[in-house]
Amino acid sequence: MNFVFISPNFPEAYWHFCACLAGNGVTVLGVGDAPYDELRPELRAALTEYYRVDSLENYDQVFRAVAFFAFRYGRIDWIESNNEYWLEQDARLRTDFNVTTGLKAHEIEKYKSKTLMKQFYKEAGIPAARFAPVTTPEAARQFIAQVGWPVVVKPDSGVGAAATYKLKCDGDVDSFFAQKPPVPYLMEEFVPGVVTTYDGICDSHGQVLFAASHISPTSIMDMVNEHQPCSYYVNRDVPPEVEAAGRATLRAFGAARRFFHLEFFRLTADKEGLGKTGDIVALEVNMRPAGGYTPDMLNFSQSADVYQLWADMVAFDQARHSYPGRHSYCVYAGRRDECDYALTLSQLQEQYLPNARLFTRMPDALSGAMGNQVAICCFDTQQQVDDFLRDAFAEK
Repeated sequence: MNFVFISPNFPEAYWHFCACLAGNGVTVLGVGDAPYDELRPELRAALTEYYRVDSLENYDQVFRAVAFFAFRYGRIDWIESNNEYWLEQDARLRTDFNVTTGLKAHEIEKYKSKTLMKQFYKEAGIPAARFAPVTTPEAARQFIAQVGWPVVVKPDSGVGAAATYKLKCDGDVDSFFAQKPPVPYLMEEFVPGVVTTYDGICDSHGQVLFAASHISPTSIMDMVNEHQPCSYYVNRDVPPEVEAAGRATLRAFGAARRFFHLEFFRLTADKEGLGKTGDIVALEVNMRPAGGYTPDMLNFSQSADVYQLWADMVAFDQARHSYPGRHSYCVYAGRRDECDYALTLSQLQEQYLPNARLFTRMPDALSGAMGNQVAICCFDTQQQVDDFLRDAFAEK
């Protein structure tokens, strides 16, 4: 099996995907813009060959790289980056090289357009926030008159909470339109809820091979725009209502052969048209692993190896490994360099040494949303999670 992995060196942890593929007997062919000598040794060992391009943004260069691999190694069986930024390019490459083990160019839009996502959520029977295209200030105010303040504006096609804003008054509307980027935007009613996810891996039949759920007490939008502390945690187990919503969503989208990251709101207040407190409401669908160090957190929480499980799905279309170990809460604290914390990162690690799993730096490209200093720990109780976050973010 010939697998072309796009950008295997970023995020850095993705070398695990390549190593597990190679361990399953897959020929792993990397395409990236980093010099070969700068790849970590474990990644170089996993790659059968690496083709460096000047820029992964240059489709012609990436196309020539894949064409070279096809000439040298024969038919390409998989093309994947597991990275939201390259999903459209991955799909275009699969179309051009007739690779059938993933989304083609004509299928990718439903995973990029938030408007289309709502149609599929409706098919899944999961309520979603009311919305309208953002065209003029007058149209925006007409929509706000229907749903009330605040509202959220977001690009129809975008990653996470990038360029997403909460508008609370007429002045915010005027400010938004004065600097609105020249791309299609949606305006949505505000949903009072906590982001709850359904993360995992499904096979070629859409059957879930692994699943977990993480919870973000603070919205990613507020983390990005207001530089609020970045924190979230992987739940010990997937609540049944999240499991049901996640599986229904996968069926509606026809998801297959993917790592998935599905986002929902759990309502923290009754919301007319959406449900009662505690109900699950649609947010958005992502056909790739959650960002940052979340894959590692899934492993820490579930005593699993999602890199290996994904590689088993690729090579064998099934989970060849089982992980019967204990489950725990795995919590992330993303601290910002500009804050003067009561404890240094090393002091925090020492204080929680028995629970510490990963203390490191976040790459600059991801630090705006996720903080600069990474502190990840595992605990048995929700109270321990809360105590850790209090200590992690306490300032002098």
